[in-house]
Amino acid sequence: MGVNSSNFMKKDYLLDLIRAKNTVFTTKEIALLWGESDVNFVRKKIDRYLKFKKLYSIRRGVYIKDNNYDKYELATKIFTPSYVSFETVLAKAGVIFQFYSQIFTASYLSRELIIDGQAYVFKRIKNSILLNKAGIQNEETYFIASPERAFLDVIYLNKEYYFDNLSNLNWEKVLEILPIYGGNKRMEAKIKKYYAQYRKT
Repeated sequence: MGVNSSNFMKKDYLLDLIRAKNTVFTTKEIALLWGESDVNFVRKKIDRYLKFKKLYSIRRGVYIKDNNYDKYELATKIFTPSYVSFETVLAKAGVIFQFYSQIFTASYLSRELIIDGQAYVFKRIKNSILLNKAGIQNEETYFIASPERAFLDVIYLNKEYYFDNLSNLNWEKVLEILPIYGGNKRMEAKIKKYYAQYRKT
């Protein structure tokens, strides 16, 4: 008796999710991972995995494998395109000393959400800047600003801001990234001021 090739080659959709580097998935990402264009099929399959607790819904259209998901990854999957930036990056880099429990993200809209006990703050940045990859690091499952890009993002959205430790920035990179903000004269003046401040230390 011949082997039924369709059963033999049957795709293991759950295994694809388990093997993926992602800890967070959108419906669209799951469809791409499975190579499926039939949205109804994908949704039915997701609903089945949710029912049997093989996958968990954390927000409408956003899913996690388990509770050990990456919160930065979730932050950038809620609204796309987006990337982790601002105080989240600056505090990590030691440019500011104040600790923020919120995760700050650059996106195409402004929102504040609490998901699974974590606060996420989305700050709107103009599309031409948001989509520019200068100073953006690809961490495979999410994008995050370099300290220099986060520094410029903060200046872009704030008229006044106090930075604790400007020596942790690469000033060559700051000046390299600055043009993506469209020749903003206010920003250029601020950068000169902060650079002079840094030189005095």
